[in-house]
Amino acid sequence: MAVSPGRRFGRALARAPFYLLVAAIFVYCLFPFYWVLRSSFMPEVTLFQTPVEYFPSHPTLSNYREVLSASFFTDALLNSAIVAGSVTLLSLAIGSSAAFALGRLRFHGRSFVLYLMLSMTIFPQIVILGALYTTISKLHLYDALGSLIFSYLIFTLPFTIWVLTSFVRAVPADLEEAAYVDGATSLQVFWKVLLPLIAPGLVTTGLLAFIAAWNEYLYAVSFIQSPGNYTVPLAITSFVASRAESYAVLWGQIMAATVIITMPLIILVLILQKRIIAGLTAGAVKA
Repeated sequence: MAVSPGRRFGRALARAPFYLLVAAIFVYCLFPFYWVLRSSFMPEVTLFQTPVEYFPSHPTLSNYREVLSASFFTDALLNSAIVAGSVTLLSLAIGSSAAFALGRLRFHGRSFVLYLMLSMTIFPQIVILGALYTTISKLHLYDALGSLIFSYLIFTLPFTIWVLTSFVRAVPADLEEAAYVDGATSLQVFWKVLLPLIAPGLVTTGLLAFIAAWNEYLYAVSFIQSPGNYTVPLAITSFVASRAESYAVLWGQIMAATVIITMPLIILVLILQKRIIAGLTAGAVKA
């Protein structure tokens, strides 16, 4: 039976508040990203002029050229890639093996260890900054990339272990028992049976660990001094110019640098989106 135009209009009118709410949330979330992108294509002298230009009338790539010509920024990109990549690999390697032990092996204190891992994610980073500074100084890691790798594992590893443990517990035990019957060792079961099954969880937690290490600022500004060891959050704050015996922030270049450092994360999410969705869905259903 065909729906009359009046009833169809009534249904659309009833749904209008919902679509308006979705549109408002969409604009609220994306407008800051648009403003950064818009500012990155505008000359420095026009960024704060009135009336405000919501669309650049004379877009330019000068901000991007200045950013990419700064050696400390290109070095920072490499440093962040090394630190974030190392943290991600170590988190997945240690986290997956720990998750296998906590999710499959039976021993006293297993629940205590698991909840201890969870409790480590509750405290803010600045709470342990003093003790961490002392430890890094005694290990002679101050002003070195190793200090960032060491400190970033403190907040990426507990999260990785907790999430991967839930994925390990969701794997049917019959698959492991069949492998043991066929003569497989625990290491072979972990490597050939378990890891392929929890691949969506590895991708999801690995990407989140990479993003956390890529964007971290507090520990980086506390443990790094040399410009040659800067990571991208530190490099962004270094775009200043001497003007009339004072320093002025180059906002256009900062916006361009922000766009550049965000692109690797966007590309990773687009490439791994199917795995990420599968991992989040599996975690939501099987937790």
